[in-house]
Amino acid sequence: MFTGNGIKFFTGTSHPELAEIIARRLGISLGKAEVTKSGVGESNIRIGESVREDDVYIINTGCGQINTALMEMCIMIHACKIASAKRVTAVLPLFPYARQDKKDKSRAPITAKLVANMLQKSGCDHVITMDLHASQIQGFFDVPVDKYLYAEPSAIQYIRTNFDLSNLVIVSPDAGGAKRATSMADRLGVDFALFHKERKKANEVSRMVLVGQVEGKTAILVDDMADTCGTLCLAAKQLSEAGASRVCALVTHGILSGNALKNIEESTLEKLVVTNTLPQTENVAKCKKLEVIDIGNVLAEVIRRSHYGESVSKLFNEVPY
Repeated sequence: MFTGNGIKFFTGTSHPELAEIIARRLGISLGKAEVTKSGVGESNIRIGESVREDDVYIINTGCGQINTALMEMCIMIHACKIASAKRVTAVLPLFPYARQDKKDKSRAPITAKLVANMLQKSGCDHVITMDLHASQIQGFFDVPVDKYLYAEPSAIQYIRTNFDLSNLVIVSPDAGGAKRATSMADRLGVDFALFHKERKKANEVSRMVLVGQVEGKTAILVDDMADTCGTLCLAAKQLSEAGASRVCALVTHGILSGNALKNIEESTLEKLVVTNTLPQTENVAKCKKLEVIDIGNVLAEVIRRSHYGESVSKLFNEVPY
């Protein structure tokens, strides 16, 4: 039984709704923290209760004013660390700057590595995140990183509940997501297909080639994040042209920037399913094709297991109840 003794849970301003869900699941109250901004835009943070010798968890996700969210996280970690917290864990459902994970052109920064350095220099002892854009980001840290793999169990549970597996194919919208898609397809016992895509520039795809058989089947596109949804909508169009009877998409992080919602509404996608690693209330109100899977219970169970020193790997294969 979780007692909450010795644990403190704080949130920044990026996703208080998810923080409340996790706190309710854990059966504890959110820690008292005052987060404000000064006239020049500086983040002012004051921890309103003792954290001495406590196991502290701080949640802020990479969305909205992302630089503000990142600075809030670093300042809160630092504040707790110098207030004699026993251990401080950063809970980042969407890791900031995760797509800037390699030097892909001359003079390009590896910003994900810089973020890792910032968190560690702030005093972070442990990181919990979900579906990293590139698994190599774990190697940027010298502290433990618990990455809930692809939000896969939650996605598989959703697919089993809502689709007929006898006529299903899992599709990766690019070669980079093939491992994610094949893992899900193998666990479901269904077929797999993928697209090879060529980009003109970031967020703009010039050509996509389908590899695999989808005719007469329900096709489910799976990816780690949906930003402008240009790739997903183009893939959905080509799947429909290739004879797929239904086309849906299942994505962990629904960033949904720019004209994403309009693109989804006008596409051949039957629905787009995302998790609530980012706030989705406004998006759901604007787009009838959008559905949300709650992963608050999963993150709460990761925190509980981490606090008591239990294995987290069990959650890679099952959804906690």
